[in-house]
This record gives sequence, C-alpha cells and structure tokens, in this order.
Amino acid sequence: MFLGKSGPPEHSQAMVGRAPASWITFSSVYLWRRTAELHWVKEHEDRLQAHANGQLVIVRRPGRKRLELEIIRRSRRDSITLVTKFGGRIKLLPRNWLERFARTDSKSISVGKRLVVSSLGGTLVSRLSRHEGPSHIVIPASLAFGTGEHATTGMSLRFLAELTRRWKPGWSLLDLGTGTGILALAAKRFGAGRVTAIDNDPVAISVAKSNARLNKIRGASFQLGDVHKLNSAQEIDVITANLYGDLLIEILPKLEGGRWLILSGILRSQKDDLVRALQRSHFDPVSVKRRGKWIAILASRTGTLQAPDNKAANFCGGHRPPLQ
Repeated sequence: MFLGKSGPPEHSQAMVGRAPASWITFSSVYLWRRTAELHWVKEHEDRLQAHANGQLVIVRRPGRKRLELEIIRRSRRDSITLVTKFGGRIKLLPRNWLERFARTDSKSISVGKRLVVSSLGGTLVSRLSRHEGPSHIVIPASLAFGTGEHATTGMSLRFLAELTRRWKPGWSLLDLGTGTGILALAAKRFGAGRVTAIDNDPVAISVAKSNARLNKIRGASFQLGDVHKLNSAQEIDVITANLYGDLLIEILPKLEGGRWLILSGILRSQKDDLVRALQRSHFDPVSVKRRGKWIAILASRTGTLQAPDNKAANFCGGHRPPLQ
C-alpha cells in the first residue's frame, strides 16, 4: 500500500544480479518516494541525505523536468517521518522484494577485469551499493547515456580502463559533459587522484553528486560550467569528453593541456573531420573503437606516449597501434 498524497512515479525495470538470501530476511522494508523540481532538491538534499545515511537515490527520466527521489527504510516510523517532513509517499515492500526484483532484466557491464557497472532501478540502488566492492559502480537506471549501456559511454570506459591499467595512483582527469558522473567515478576506481567533472546542466551535477555518495566515492569535484570557457593552460593527464562531433572539433584548441584525450559521441561520418582537427591541435590519434553508428577516439598530445610516471603508457604495450 502507498501512504501519502501523490501517486508513485513510473519505475524502471532495469535491475541487476541475484540478491543474496541474507538480503531477503527483513521483516519490514519501506520505500519512500517523491518527485520534485531541481530547486526543491537542492534546498532539501542535505537533510534528506542525513535521513538516508547517504543513500538517497536521485533519478532523472528522459523528457521529464521533475527528478525522482527514493529512500529505503526498515522502520515505518522513520518512513512516516520522511512523509511528514518532505511529503511524498511510502510503500510497504513485500518480504521477497529483492528476490522478485533481482529476477527481472539484469544490466551489468564489465569493463575488462577492472570494473563492473550495474544499471538498476532506484529501489534496489541503496541496498546493492552497500554490498559491492571497489571494483563495482552502481548507477540508477535513468538515461541510456551515462549508465554504461550507451555505446559512447561504454567505449569511453574501456579506453580509460585500458589506458590507465598500469599507471600509478594519483593521475588527474577532467571529464567534460559528465552526465551521471560515470566516467569520473570510474576514474576514481582506477586510481585517479584529482578528478574534475563539468556539465552545463544543473540537474546532471545533482545526479552525479548523488551517484558519488551512493558509491562512497570521494575526491571527485562536480562543477556546473561551460566547456567553451575551459582554462586551456591547466595540465591534465586525461581528458574525457562524451559530447558530439561538431562541439568536440570546436573546443579541441582548449584541450591542449591534456596529455591524453578520450573523445566520444562521434558519428562514423565525422571521423575524418575529427582526425584532422586533432592533428591541427597537435594531438596524434592513437586508436578508434566502433559500435554501430558511433565511434570513440583515443589521442595523445604529439610526442606523448608516456604515463604520468614517465613510463610507457599501457596501451597496446605502450606502442601506437595503426589507426583504422
């Protein structure tokens, strides 16, 4: 049953894995939900996080202005307190709710042997994120972009994993058009030190910060900003940019501080234009990945095939493969 004033939002059916039996023994589990505009979320997020012990789930649905918020509680009193203070509704979940949801479609993406990204419905996120280790990232299923499911995100993740596999911890990353924050969070899992992620959408920044808390990842800075106003003089080991081809070509001169670029959101028909733009900006294309109509390009600053510790970067043994 739902308790409260407004109906439940539509819920994604993207779940992951099979729930261990120990998760299915709760006598009572309650789900608090509400939808809200961004300004309301900003005003109340810190208090909600305190009530949720850092496990507040924020989900953005395509084509909708309002965000969906969810918190799992084991106490009916705590759940009613949430409704009293913040509105919304609560639902008593069946005892086997985790088992039932875990039987639905699973969407997990392996990034080599270094990382598993799970995209799942918000109801499961706060429980699952507590049980996964440092080689796992949980992203609430909302947009195809930014969960690892979309070709452009998946190719970028794999380039990042391959490039940094043998790098010493502490390298830096700048993520442009961060969306859900998945590339920035993956970089932290891979050993990055300074990580800055930028998006021009305040909702994306709010969602990315929420995902960092869910995965207990610290040290990534998510900032509202315009990629046209980048400080090109700043030295960065890796710049990831999952944008679109014309914008990438436009901002390439501002990426001169990057030693390595991972560019995606590029159509196959735009490849030659991107390669020429890279060369004009003194970057050497190193490798291309293809999935469907999309490509991603790994490039290095001219003369750079070194990792930040001055050893050969572990991409194809540190040697540049032919660009195909």
